[in-house]
Amino acid sequence: MGDLQQASDADSNIDFSLYGGAESLQEGRSPRRTVTVSPLAKDDGKSHIRPPQDPSDFLWLMTEEPHRTRRMAILKAHPEVTKLMGHEPLTKWVVLCVVSIQLLLAVLLRHTRATSPLFLFCAYAIGGTLNHNLFLAIHEITHNLAFKGIGANKALAVFANLPIGIPYCAMFKRYHLEHHKQMGEDGVDTDLPTRLELLVLNNVLGKVFFATFQILFYALRPGFVRTQRLTRWHFMNIGTQLAFDYILVSLFGIRPFIYLVASSFFAGSLHPCAGHFIAEHYLWDGLEQETYSYYGPLNILAYNVGYHNEHHDFPAVAWTRLPALRALAPEFYDTLPSHPSWPMVIVNFIRDSEAGIFARAKRLSKEARLAAERKADTDSTLTEDEGGLTN
Repeated sequence: MGDLQQASDADSNIDFSLYGGAESLQEGRSPRRTVTVSPLAKDDGKSHIRPPQDPSDFLWLMTEEPHRTRRMAILKAHPEVTKLMGHEPLTKWVVLCVVSIQLLLAVLLRHTRATSPLFLFCAYAIGGTLNHNLFLAIHEITHNLAFKGIGANKALAVFANLPIGIPYCAMFKRYHLEHHKQMGEDGVDTDLPTRLELLVLNNVLGKVFFATFQILFYALRPGFVRTQRLTRWHFMNIGTQLAFDYILVSLFGIRPFIYLVASSFFAGSLHPCAGHFIAEHYLWDGLEQETYSYYGPLNILAYNVGYHNEHHDFPAVAWTRLPALRALAPEFYDTLPSHPSWPMVIVNFIRDSEAGIFARAKRLSKEARLAAERKADTDSTLTEDEGGLTN
C-alpha cells in the first residue's frame, strides 16, 4: 500500500497531457534498471518518478554539473576526506604484472592460428580482460595517481600502453581531463555521442553495432569533434609504441601483434568489463542523474572505476581508497541510484527502448552560451528599436 501511495504521489507531479494517455508512470514500462542502497522518500528506487526521455534528442540541461557541488558539500561535512587523496604506490606493480603476463601470452601464441578457437578465446577472455585493466591503469595514471611526479606518471602510461598495440595514452589524457572539467559540454566533452551517432544508431541494430565497436567510437570520435595539438609527450607515446610493435613483429612474427590488437578490440566490445563505458554516464530510468556507480566484483579487475560518482567528485583519490570514500560519506552516495551489473547494462542498453544513444545529458559549451546570450541581447535591442520606430 505504501509503494502505491508513493507512486501516486510521484505521478501527481507529472503533466500527463504529454504522456500519450497513460494513467501511471509504471504503465507499459520496463522495471527500474538501477538500484538504490538507501532509498529516499522522493525516490524509493523502484518506482518511475519521471516519464521516459524523448528519444529524438539528448537531454539538454542548464544546471551546473553535479560533481563540484557534491564535492564542496562532502568537504564541508567530512573535511577528513582530504586524507584519502594522493598517489597509490601499488599501481606501478600491478601495471608491471599485467603488462608482463599479456606480453608473455602474446609470445606463447606466436605459433597459434589467429582464427583458431584457442587464439580467439585467449584474446577475448584473458587478453580482453588484461587490456581493459591497462586501459583503466592509464586512466588512473592520467590523474597522476601512480607517482608524485608528472614525468614518472607519463612514462608509466607509455609503458602500460605497450600491450594495447595502438598509441593512445597521450591523446587520452587531455580529452579525459576535459571530460572532468567540462563534463557534458557539447563540442568539448568527447565522451558524448555526436548528433550523427544519434541519427544513425538510435535503434536496436544501431545499439548492437555501437556496443560491439565501442572502442572505435571512443578512439575516433575525439578527432572529429575536437583535435589536439601534438606535443613532445604525444610523439614520445607514438614513437615508443611504433618501435615496440616493430621489434615484436620482427622477433616473433605478426601473430603476437594481432593478439594484442584483438585483445584491445575485445576489451572495448561485448565484454563484461566494457559495460562500464555505458554505465558511467548514460541516463537511466528517466532520471536526470548524469553519473552512475557500480559496486560489484568486476571492480577488482578495473581499478575500482565502478566507483564513478566518487571518482568524479574526488579525482585525486586513488583507486584503492575509493571504497573508503564511499564509506566515509554514505549519506551522499548510498542515496544515489547505481548499477547492479555491468554485463546487464549492455543487455539493457540494447533491448530497452528507454535507453539509447540519446540518453546523455548535454550542456552548451561556454562559447555557444556566450553566442546565444549575444544573439538574445541583439534581438532584444532590435525589438526595442522597432518598437520605438513604430511609436
